[in-house]
Amino acid sequence: SYFLSVFLSIQPILLSLRRGQASVSYAQSLVGAPETRLTTLENGLRVASEETGHGTCTVGLWISTGSRYENEKNNGAGFFLEHMAFKGTKNHPQTALEQQVESMGAHLSAYTSREHTAYYMKTLAKDLPKAVELLSEVVQSCSLSEADIEQQRSVVLRELEEVESNLQEVCLDLLHATAFQGTPLGHSVLGPSSNARTLTRQDLVDYINSHYKAPRMVLAAAGGVNHEELVGLAKSHFSGVSFEYEGDAVPVLSPCRFTGSEIRMRDDGLPLAHIAIAVEGASAASPDIVPLMVANSIIGSFDLTYGGGKHLSSRLARLAVEEKLCHSFQAFHSSYSDTGLLGIHFVADKHYIEDMMHWSQNAWMNLCTTVTESDVARGKNALKASLIGQLNGTTPICDDIGRHILNYGRRIPLAEWNARIDAVTPRMVRDICSKYIYDKCPAVAAVGVGKLAVAYFHFVNTLLTMRSVRVCFCLALLLPWCFQSQRSSAALARLDEDTQGDVLAIDILNRSGVLNSLLRSEHHTVLRQARAPRPASQVPKRAQLGSRFALSLDVPTSILSVLIDLAKNQDMRTKAAANAELMARIGKRK
Repeated sequence: SYFLSVFLSIQPILLSLRRGQASVSYAQSLVGAPETRLTTLENGLRVASEETGHGTCTVGLWISTGSRYENEKNNGAGFFLEHMAFKGTKNHPQTALEQQVESMGAHLSAYTSREHTAYYMKTLAKDLPKAVELLSEVVQSCSLSEADIEQQRSVVLRELEEVESNLQEVCLDLLHATAFQGTPLGHSVLGPSSNARTLTRQDLVDYINSHYKAPRMVLAAAGGVNHEELVGLAKSHFSGVSFEYEGDAVPVLSPCRFTGSEIRMRDDGLPLAHIAIAVEGASAASPDIVPLMVANSIIGSFDLTYGGGKHLSSRLARLAVEEKLCHSFQAFHSSYSDTGLLGIHFVADKHYIEDMMHWSQNAWMNLCTTVTESDVARGKNALKASLIGQLNGTTPICDDIGRHILNYGRRIPLAEWNARIDAVTPRMVRDICSKYIYDKCPAVAAVGVGKLAVAYFHFVNTLLTMRSVRVCFCLALLLPWCFQSQRSSAALARLDEDTQGDVLAIDILNRSGVLNSLLRSEHHTVLRQARAPRPASQVPKRAQLGSRFALSLDVPTSILSVLIDLAKNQDMRTKAAANAELMARIGKRK
């Protein structure tokens, strides 16, 4: 069964089940998942492992450091050190290190993020002692010769050039740069090329001495590992890792301020535009994290290569297919120790940027106002499948253990995640999304072709009192047109009272020209056609199914909502025009 293919790495005892008895419920599988054991050494280094009985294992060292712990001068030092890890150690020069790893049939790798750095190795379970020994040398006695540093400098510069061609990475880096401007979270992981050219050996040594401390390290392992054996290896190889800071200068992360803002990098030589829009999200340990994860699952993702077309479960994905809004989009939530980014990244043709931006914001507002029980149920199932699918193998399990220990101080079991997801309700999604999205200033980053007119804006505040003032004002302006409506009394008499009011209101807005001035040009033809009655054969299929007005995809039939939406569209376009004019003036001065 599908369950066995996913959970075989978690519960090897299932192999003994006969085919006819291999029906294990989802809940039973979560309860039967192996326990993650945790031990803390005297110097503060933590050892965590999950034994699955595999013939292979992954073991690694996760360190609480990254680009957020860097400054303008040494930004990129952590990434540079990641490259130096494979250049040999004091006891094993590069050639000897490579031979040792290859002779074991192992795979040595590393990565650096904004708050974490990891060095890990996948190998046979019987070679666990040798793997831990090599990892300890890579971290504690890495060879930092001047010749190796100069050689890796050119490698890092080439990699920086390659990353610049990955527009998604560039766009998300720019998003962090503008959202957390003036703070360490605005730094890119790779750092600027100017730093890659000027970093010295002393800079790297100072970085290691400042951040590679035992209390900020986790030795994690998953697969065919014995926890007691792993603890013994940790004592042998990592007991000497310092837990003291020079002058007791313990680095403390300063709060990273979120700034609603935008940044654009226009290049008409590129075929498409990459846009990312985000608001400040929840931190990794926030109780709001699970409802936001469910909300992101509801929005989902889309790519032109996906099957399903207009039958996709995500409403935004269906719109992307039917209206050809974009080539791809992805809802994301990047969580950090004290903040986060909740957003949507999409790739679109220059002619559809505004439409895709509009529907992305509409998807957010739906989460705040109209999300349904079925939406939440679908989001929960997608989230559960994603969480389990990410743990298919010893390496992702080991990575999950290391990051959880650093973020939460413990490994959160799947059963607990499952219970927290099940506890999410539509009301909870609406409340939490309103807290983070409703009337918040977003950060926007855009890279590529087109005018990229995705200026920063406020979501409209639609509190009841504000609604009343705005509606009264709009109605006062529209009263002179009330007497120009030519609707026949006979036709109106056949409608209920509320519908009569809506029909008259839309007719007033249409005849007054207000709709023509505020709606996009592609809707003008629809408005003109709506003024004259048409034969039933010419009525769109959507209208035949019960839609009363063919103004746009989602124009509400409530006069209150119509007036508020019109005011919102007018406000957004005015701000976009003003911002574009300002940017043009700045460009002329330069």
